[in-house]
Amino acid sequence: MSFVADLRIVLQGRDFRRLFGTRLVSQFSDGIFQFGVAGFAFFSPEKQTTALAVAAGLAVLLLPYSVLGPFVGVFIDRWSRRQILVIAPLVRGGLLLAAAALVAAGAPEPVFYAAALGVLAVNRFFLAALGASLPHVVPVERLMAANAVTPTSGTVVTFVGAGVGFVLREALGGGAFGTAVLLLVSGVVFGLSALIARTMERSLLGPSYAPDRPQASQAVRNVVAGLVDGARHLARHRRAAATMGAMAAHRFLYGMATALGIILYRYYFTDGDPDAALRGISVVVATSGVGYFLAVLITPWATERFTMERWVPMALAAAGVLTAPVIMPFQEWGLPVAGFVLGIAGQSVKICADTAVQRDVEDAYLGRAFSIYDMLFNGMYVLAAALSAAILPADGKSYLTAAIISAGYPVAALAYRLIVRPPVPTPSP
Repeated sequence: MSFVADLRIVLQGRDFRRLFGTRLVSQFSDGIFQFGVAGFAFFSPEKQTTALAVAAGLAVLLLPYSVLGPFVGVFIDRWSRRQILVIAPLVRGGLLLAAAALVAAGAPEPVFYAAALGVLAVNRFFLAALGASLPHVVPVERLMAANAVTPTSGTVVTFVGAGVGFVLREALGGGAFGTAVLLLVSGVVFGLSALIARTMERSLLGPSYAPDRPQASQAVRNVVAGLVDGARHLARHRRAAATMGAMAAHRFLYGMATALGIILYRYYFTDGDPDAALRGISVVVATSGVGYFLAVLITPWATERFTMERWVPMALAAAGVLTAPVIMPFQEWGLPVAGFVLGIAGQSVKICADTAVQRDVEDAYLGRAFSIYDMLFNGMYVLAAALSAAILPADGKSYLTAAIISAGYPVAALAYRLIVRPPVPTPSP
């Protein structure tokens, strides 16, 4: 019930409601867009999906977040954030209209993926501006509550948007026309977020004027050096570094499970029927979303009862033990169960990683720490898809991949415990 109570508290602020509405509309659009791209990349009737194509598609969806992540703060701290929230949806809407036209016209795939990369690059600025704007619309004493409800609500709405995308695809078909309509709808919906953002006063969201702030070009050059310095600082805080490492391990193994599931549904479970495959993987996404939400309710109670240092390895170990018997038979019923288990475990670890970094890392290093976090979160997922492309057979039935996933989680749990365990005191002579 803490989620509901926190939401009720922060919604009392008018400016927060406007920023929150901007986020919800945009992330609903994200769900439709991501479903459209995934459907086009992995489940088009006229295309043969391979593990390599899965890796390429996931790279398109996630690499902009990893590559651009450390640099967007330089501009978010110099440009009007309210203007970013107004202009970015219009730019993204235009790119989505262009992408829809390219799909409808049967343009080559690289051209479509270039347009999709542009959409995601703009979205990276938009999301960063949302995060940086939050402290300007809630009092300091309510900031923790606002941070607790906004990511969860955004994730839930993204899943809802993906569900709407699924319904539209079922009605319109999975060909070029259906994909183009999904992209068009996503662009129009995202444009609506600009109308909400425009109701806020231009200077409300900052940034505040700072005459000693370095020029943008100098700040960009300082980013790489800052990331190295941030990594060194993290290495001196074992608990934060270990929890971030546990999150990275989960993302790698979850990325392998994603690639495995897509190929299994595409060829092994459905004999190559893309529509049946998409329906099957949509069930997995839905059960994973339920797991994400339950983790939000379970993790605060679990960390209070067991401590974070015990709950993280418990979640990781349980993920490995429970996924082995449901994946290994390679039956269609097993993957939704695995999605549910990995959803709970993964989101539990992520919540703990967020908390550990915020709690243990000094404020002066917090931005750099979260930039490294962001790069790991998305980069490990893409790396896992690349490895899967090398080892998955054409039909996806790979005992080796299932074994890596099942064994990897307990290994990550053990590594985490060894790192966070306090050193044994040396007896005095």
